[in-house]
Amino acid sequence: MDVDGATRLPRHIAIIMDGNGRWAQQRGLLRHSGHKAGVKTVRSSVEQSVKHGIAVLTLFAFSSENWKRPQKEVSLLMDLFMVALQREVKRLKKNNVRLRVIGDRSAFSEKLQQRIAAAEADTAEGSGLVLQIAANYGGRWDITQAVRSLATKVKTGQLEPEAIDESLISSELSFNDLPDPDLFIRTGGEQRISNFMLWQSAYTELYFTDAYWPDFDADAFDRAIAFYSHRQRRFGMTAEQVGSVEK
Repeated sequence: MDVDGATRLPRHIAIIMDGNGRWAQQRGLLRHSGHKAGVKTVRSSVEQSVKHGIAVLTLFAFSSENWKRPQKEVSLLMDLFMVALQREVKRLKKNNVRLRVIGDRSAFSEKLQQRIAAAEADTAEGSGLVLQIAANYGGRWDITQAVRSLATKVKTGQLEPEAIDESLISSELSFNDLPDPDLFIRTGGEQRISNFMLWQSAYTELYFTDAYWPDFDADAFDRAIAFYSHRQRRFGMTAEQVGSVEK
C-alpha cells in the first residue's frame, strides 16, 4: 500500500508494541519468541518512518509496570534489549537515525546502562529520524519527576510557585526538545494508552489495530498514516475555525 506523496504526515509517531506474547502463543511458541519476532517489526517501522520523512518515532519497549511480569520473561527482555542495541546501531547510523532512550535507567544493570549510553553516543550525529525507545518509562513517572524538579527549584528559591504553568511543566518532561506525538498507534487489539506519554498525548490522534506487533508490516504502518491524514485536528477550535486557519 502506497501513501500519496501529498498526504499530511505526522511529525511524531508513538507506538505501543503490543501482542508479542499472544502472537507466539497462537503459534505454540514461547512468549519470548514473539518478542524476538517483534524486533523485525521495529526495524520495518524505522525504515517506513525514514521513507516517509517522519521526524520522531517513539516505541514503548518496556513500561515501569512491566517489572511485574514473570522474572524469567523480564530477564529475557533485558537480554534481548542488550542484543538489539548492539546489532542495530550500524543500521541506524547508515540510515542517519539518532537513537535516544527515555525513562528511568537506574533500575537497569550497569552493563545495560553502559550499552544504552554507547548506542546513543554512536548515533548522536544522526540528523534524520529521531528514534526514541521508552524503557522503564511511565507517563506518571514522567510527570512526577518533572513536578519534583520544579518543587526543588521552588524550595531553593529559584522559582516562584506562581510562575509554574503548562509550558514550564512541559520543559521538565522527557524529550522536551521534541514535538508532542501527533499519532499514537497501539497494536494487539487493546484500546487504552497504558500510562504512556500522558501529558504529551493530550491532543494526539489515537489509532488502534487488532494486528499483533509482529504482524504490523509496512502496509499496516501506511494504513495508520492514512488514518491520520484524514483526521481534522482542532485543538479546541471549531471545524470552521480550523478550516480558515488551514486556508
